[in-house]
Amino acid sequence: MRERATIRFLPDGHRLHLNDGPIDLILEADGRQAEIRRAYLAAAARFVTILEELCAELPLLRHRATHSAELPVGPVARRMADAVAPYSNQCFITPMAAVAGAVSDAVLATMTDVACLRRAYVNNGGDIALHLAEGETYTIGMVERPERPSLFGTLEVSSGSPVRGVATSGWRGRSFSLGIADAVTVLAETAAQADAAATIIANAVDLPGHPAVLRVPAREIAPDSDLLDLPVTRGVGPLSAVEIAHALNAGESVADKLRSCNLIHAAALCLQDHVRITQSCRYGISSLPCHSERSAEVAFLCTIEEHLCAK
Repeated sequence: MRERATIRFLPDGHRLHLNDGPIDLILEADGRQAEIRRAYLAAAARFVTILEELCAELPLLRHRATHSAELPVGPVARRMADAVAPYSNQCFITPMAAVAGAVSDAVLATMTDVACLRRAYVNNGGDIALHLAEGETYTIGMVERPERPSLFGTLEVSSGSPVRGVATSGWRGRSFSLGIADAVTVLAETAAQADAAATIIANAVDLPGHPAVLRVPAREIAPDSDLLDLPVTRGVGPLSAVEIAHALNAGESVADKLRSCNLIHAAALCLQDHVRITQSCRYGISSLPCHSERSAEVAFLCTIEEHLCAK
């Protein structure tokens, strides 16, 4: 018998921490106290059902997505399948590529269905679903490497922007990557869509066969990995500026294609202190002054930190 889910307030008394096995969420809502309470109770009630719901269809979710593949029936699992569907016949991807973002989306939807909130977010290890009422904004802290706190810039997402999902992928993160990006952060309409796209772009930032890149079959690290024997990146040695540019060019090309297909709104690609960005300026996303010596423009290119900083 597995341990029961843990639901508790963080020391600030406002953010709620929910943990159940591999699912670890931090969420926060702004609005009237009665509405916040209603949202938190709904989030907690929905959260304790998610892991079992996903486990019931886990074999299906770990199989490669194709246009002819059987579709899952659970609402979170369907979000996952829908998010990876655009890539299913182009490359190897499973619905698990969007699991963290889909969980964030599902919990946030539960909150906003029952409560009138000014703002809310659900953060699943850096894959974040956002709710913004008219006129509201979130200021998000950014880092270059998700495993090392290095906040040096901020990014503002406004209610006028269609962005409601943020996700980061890369070989230094908590999930496996086929590429060598330290981090790729994607802004999309949902967290599930951002999660899937970040995986695709991060995989494309690569130097196939390079001797400085250590790769190991996924199953050697995690026997139940949905990536099976695909070689996942476990280390990247120093690269030359030319090599870094080549790898980023490959990732940027994929990000541009996804943006042209309206699958994402912006992407920031980071590799060994070098950054690239693809975005459309019309979505109300802008960089803000930061304490780094770098410019705010460069700060915008780097990855989004695990927590959000309320403006």
